[in-house]
Amino acid sequence: MAIKEGDKCPMFTLKDQNSEQFNIEDVLGKENLVLYFYPKDDSPGCTKQACSFRDAFEDFVEIGARVIGISSDDEKSHKKFAEKHNLPFTLLADSQKKVRKMFGVPTNLLGLIPGRVTYVIDKKGTVQGVFNSQMHFDKHVSEAMKILKDLK
Repeated sequence: MAIKEGDKCPMFTLKDQNSEQFNIEDVLGKENLVLYFYPKDDSPGCTKQACSFRDAFEDFVEIGARVIGISSDDEKSHKKFAEKHNLPFTLLADSQKKVRKMFGVPTNLLGLIPGRVTYVIDKKGTVQGVFNSQMHFDKHVSEAMKILKDLK
């Protein structure tokens, strides 16, 4: 069952692009989160989406939100992707797709392509918004920002 607005954020631990353990419990309660699931490092759409989050990164910091990207690529792939595009936020490796399953992120195009879904989670760990769009890469940033501004 897919996580929806009003649900609590599932607890999980994954490795980041620096092969460090990232436990979601360490950030919940401290800051709002923008957690976005994307299909693949360095694909055209995912690169556009990541660069949109990069370009708006300071705006997210100002509004008190932390951006985290998640795909099934491994840590090495994430590190290359982050370095190549100067991504200042955390990328998490969900190689087993277990966190994707916890959130109920759908697949698209006959189940062949992992979905692209952004979740905005408040400081209490409650999902305040979900934006699901495979093709509107750039809208994930504006939709997340709109939800965050409504939280203020």
